[in-house]
Amino acid sequence: MAYWLMKSEPDECSIDDLVELPSQTVPWVGVRGWQARNFMRNDMRVGDGVLFYHSSCAVPGIYGIAEVASEAYPDETQFDSKSPYFDPKSTREKPRWVHVDVKLVRKTRVLPLAEMRTAPSIASMQVLRRGNRLSITPVAPEEWQAVLELLETE
Repeated sequence: MAYWLMKSEPDECSIDDLVELPSQTVPWVGVRGWQARNFMRNDMRVGDGVLFYHSSCAVPGIYGIAEVASEAYPDETQFDSKSPYFDPKSTREKPRWVHVDVKLVRKTRVLPLAEMRTAPSIASMQVLRRGNRLSITPVAPEEWQAVLELLETE
């Protein structure tokens, strides 16, 4: 089993949106970074753990725990000319972009980025590195465990 941190802007897809969906599952559409795409396509497996992270908001940080619920498959938004994620170079025969489905495990207390930066147990997390802009990053098993422990504290 692998672990991931996946960023979402809450105005596009928030943890509360996931809670309210009957299936509590959402396709993780719109990823347009090659490395993040490759993580989904090559490395993610059903059942992998996901830290659901809100970015581009007043309080960026981890808002919940989820899991990968599907293998990677073509992201339909790349074919929709009305979508902000449209890619004119992508074809159905050779899609450039994929996504996975993500299923809620549980909503947690917010673990703000500011608090994450002060926790020595997770100092090695890629999301905390200067200049990190990736929307999906791998999380080491010891980082995953440390985050779970931090989420249990107030």
